[in-house]
Amino acid sequence: MKAVIHLTFLLFPFYLFSQNLTALQIADRAQDAVRVKGLEAVATMKIYDDKGNVRVRKIAQISKLSDNGNTEKRLIRFLEPADVKGTGLMTFDYKEGDDDIWLYMPALRKTRRIVSSDKAKNFMGSEFSYADMTPPTLDDFKFKLLDDEEVNGVFCYQIEWIPNDEEIADENGFSKRITFIGKSDFVIRKAVYYDIDDELQKELFIHEIKELDTQLHRFRAVHLEMKNLQNGRRSELINEKILFNPDIKDDYFTIRYLERE
Repeated sequence: MKAVIHLTFLLFPFYLFSQNLTALQIADRAQDAVRVKGLEAVATMKIYDDKGNVRVRKIAQISKLSDNGNTEKRLIRFLEPADVKGTGLMTFDYKEGDDDIWLYMPALRKTRRIVSSDKAKNFMGSEFSYADMTPPTLDDFKFKLLDDEEVNGVFCYQIEWIPNDEEIADENGFSKRITFIGKSDFVIRKAVYYDIDDELQKELFIHEIKELDTQLHRFRAVHLEMKNLQNGRRSELINEKILFNPDIKDDYFTIRYLERE
């Protein structure tokens, strides 16, 4: 009986704490929940037009945390088909400050930096934007905690993100975003985007999640789907293989390696 009472005492404060988090604290924990020490993955991207026609692309990805976990470095390379093979995207996601993004196009044999004004553009013809490739900077937004909602059987916090100014809205491509974050694991299950004119534009669905680091409880989405409700297009990203690997080398995250074909 004493053991039961003691366990209840230990869990009760945590329960109260988890129920009294601010919207900003929840958004911050959601970003931490997917910051994995290192991973490697092979994925398929499917890009559907408004008539249901599909283009299929194979992608390899590696990522790692550096700077004591304050920077996540990520390298994405297209493996097929031939017309996009060798195209690479490298991102440095900083916990504070603007992220760095570089795109290498083998046809031009040139790497260019993705500037802030380009981040809202579609990534490689998909409904995912360059801004979707890295988590947003939390300081750029105001947050509001809305009513809890259930998504596919998971009870979620509902967090509204509002850009602090028009420039940030233009850079990210939305005037408002609502994320649905699992209350038990702080992993995003769904997101809804409103365009610059405050019209409903896109919906992101996370169909499958995998816990990669079972010690620190870090997760990654296995199957993502982005639907554009204005043009009828949608894109899927499906990780056929995704592995936890904390020993990814820093040498991979250089312009020289990005341009390697």
